[in-house]
Amino acid sequence: MVPVADPTLATELALHAEGVRYVIGCDEVGRGAIAGPVAVGFCVIDLSVGAHPVGLRDSKLLSEKRREELAPLARQWALHSAVGLATADEVDEIGIIRSLGLAASRALESLAGFLDDCVVLLDGSHNWLTPALASPLDVRTRVKADRDCASVSAASVVAKVHRDRLMIDADARIPGYGWTGNKGYGSSDHYAALDALGPSELHRLTWLHKAVDPAELRESA
Repeated sequence: MVPVADPTLATELALHAEGVRYVIGCDEVGRGAIAGPVAVGFCVIDLSVGAHPVGLRDSKLLSEKRREELAPLARQWALHSAVGLATADEVDEIGIIRSLGLAASRALESLAGFLDDCVVLLDGSHNWLTPALASPLDVRTRVKADRDCASVSAASVVAKVHRDRLMIDADARIPGYGWTGNKGYGSSDHYAALDALGPSELHRLTWLHKAVDPAELRESA
């Protein structure tokens, strides 16, 4: 098995060398779930933050326990972090891509002080963020940024832990769907519970009633 390389700050330092003051790592969580919100996380860094936390990686490459340990360290390391949400009802109403933009715009409200001199480093190849912005930002996409770029890895972990905790809390309020384990993703046990119980208020009904574009299911639980 090829070892997974830890993220670095090489991309962020190159942007700082271009004269960019703030680099804002951005990643989404929950895109492929069939229940619960979609979450978009941001972590702001500049040259003052120093080395990122030891062991930081893309959230999908970490155990739940390790993510829980790293999330507060990532928040402390960044100048500021934020997570925005769009609900299952909003995903049903406007679709997943616009919901990602809506969640991002909500998170960016708390980052206003960092947006005048920044680059947003967005994981992936599709710039879904720019169409949702009220004011233009310099958004740069990078495939596997969540794996390779520390600011995006940090955003991934912060967003994942935030959303996971919401799903664990929801499992206590609306039991039977196994959300503590599956976090709203379409596991076999989750589908079995849907067969037995029907959908809940947190399910994305349009995702249950029609085939979903495979491009929308790139994220794993």
